[in-house]
Amino acid sequence: MANQEAAGPPSDFIRDIVKEDLRTGKRGGRVCTRFPPEPNGYLHIGHAKSINLNYGIAREFGGRFNLRFDDTNPVKEEQEYVDSIIDDVRWLGADYGGRVLFASDYFEQMYRWAVELVRKGMAYVCDLAADEVTAYRGTLTRPGRDSPYRGRPVEENLDLLERMRRGEFPDGSRTLRARIDMASPNLNMRDPVMYRIMHAPHHRTGGAWCIYPTYDWAHGLEDSIEGITHSICTLEFENHRPLYDWFLDALGIHHPQQIEFARLNLMYTVLSKRRLLELVQEGRVRGWDDPRMPTVSGLRRRGYTPEAVREFCRRIGVAKFDGVVDIGLLEHCLREDLNRRSPRVMGVLRPLRVVIENYPEGRAEEVEAVNNPEDPSAGVRRVPFGRVLYIEREDFMEEPPKEFFRLAPGREVRLRYAYFIKCIGAVKDPRTGEPAEIRCTYDPATRGGDAPDGRKVKATLHWVSAAHAAAAEVRVYDHLFTKADPDDVEPGQDWKSNLNPRSEEVLTGCPVEPGLASAGPGSRFQFERLGYFCVDNDSRPGALVFNRTVALKDPWAKIQKGHRAR
Repeated sequence: MANQEAAGPPSDFIRDIVKEDLRTGKRGGRVCTRFPPEPNGYLHIGHAKSINLNYGIAREFGGRFNLRFDDTNPVKEEQEYVDSIIDDVRWLGADYGGRVLFASDYFEQMYRWAVELVRKGMAYVCDLAADEVTAYRGTLTRPGRDSPYRGRPVEENLDLLERMRRGEFPDGSRTLRARIDMASPNLNMRDPVMYRIMHAPHHRTGGAWCIYPTYDWAHGLEDSIEGITHSICTLEFENHRPLYDWFLDALGIHHPQQIEFARLNLMYTVLSKRRLLELVQEGRVRGWDDPRMPTVSGLRRRGYTPEAVREFCRRIGVAKFDGVVDIGLLEHCLREDLNRRSPRVMGVLRPLRVVIENYPEGRAEEVEAVNNPEDPSAGVRRVPFGRVLYIEREDFMEEPPKEFFRLAPGREVRLRYAYFIKCIGAVKDPRTGEPAEIRCTYDPATRGGDAPDGRKVKATLHWVSAAHAAAAEVRVYDHLFTKADPDDVEPGQDWKSNLNPRSEEVLTGCPVEPGLASAGPGSRFQFERLGYFCVDNDSRPGALVFNRTVALKDPWAKIQKGHRAR
């Protein structure tokens, strides 16, 4: 993005570490980072921050960036998630050199290293059930107890581990554990599980394995195998770092440097794959790519651009301490980008019929409209105009208050790119008493400009010609949650009690410019005075569907302007 380049390269404590490592020649001057998602769900905006950070560092320092899947739990992982993650990483613009790597590529090597630790007396097969392992581990204030199987001879452990691999034992009956320190103040060091028995097919290896490495055992090994120099993780892995170090030191293999940073927390949303999966499975959203979801695919479907997401990540920066980011900043970055690139069009969400009585019946003409005032090269388009139009229902009031400057009886306004019109009456719906049709006259001398006699109007309205309009379904979105912190709940309630029942409003029969009839999914536009909209994936020829990406009003920009003024 232009403003991203103008701002210069980012600076943060992680980049400072990398710069110092390069200055001192540490690791031979190499830089290799990675993004290691588990394929148990779709990526969200928090993952986008990690991708942007890891790929950005590799790009800035002439290094390599790996995309690697931590596919060590076949029960929760699916090929669908793998495919979606690859699409999202590509969309965000991260270049992984065409290499898609998997933890499952290293299963055999990991197993050989496990055997090595068993031979060294540093790992053992344990027969405790999962709840017993937890009970034996102790608490933060009470040390753990040794497993009764901790003293098994090496040869017996080797035999049992091989039989575990061959599938001789049922799920959960045995684990392989590291022999470290059951009294360690760090619970992660209290003989953690390295392998568990799971007779479940893997999406890549099929039935080749029935024991699978835990994340703690696999994570550091994968980084080591790939020659990762800077293993960048979120803060929840800080207490796991001593364990990763212990495994790497015990094996005497390449040792990446782990650096932790604060994960993204965003107002009015949740960034937990487990919670997002609940929303999908319970049918509270349309799916992982629902435009209300904070997933990358949901943002893309809603109309976000990768440039806007990257700019957001640049602006929030990288910190060592947790905080919460105002979602208004994300929307501000989006508006800035869409304002530059989006063609302007006219559409009406809640139509009110207007008849121009002194406009000849059967006549039609075209007016010239600017495609994008931010981009002169975008040129102009021709928009049809006729006797019958649609305007927004909220642009008319029979008894307007003093501060209302739009259409009212006896009042004159400008139609964007067209004429001045003056309201001379309204036809009401006999059932509701609400205006159903507005009667107006127009001034032919005001086409595309001001009145020759110098009279002024205080409002300009968008409109669509009724005879030429294409009909569209428009989905208008609000925050998925009613509270900035979804966990702010009353006693006895959970986070889902804060779901916003009005997070999606579906409007049908919305008239839009006829030129939009051929717009394909993913096309973005600014509906003048209404906001930015994107053609949804559900859209088909003759059945247009738009999502409102974001409204035009930018509270964040107003807040920042106030800060600068002070």
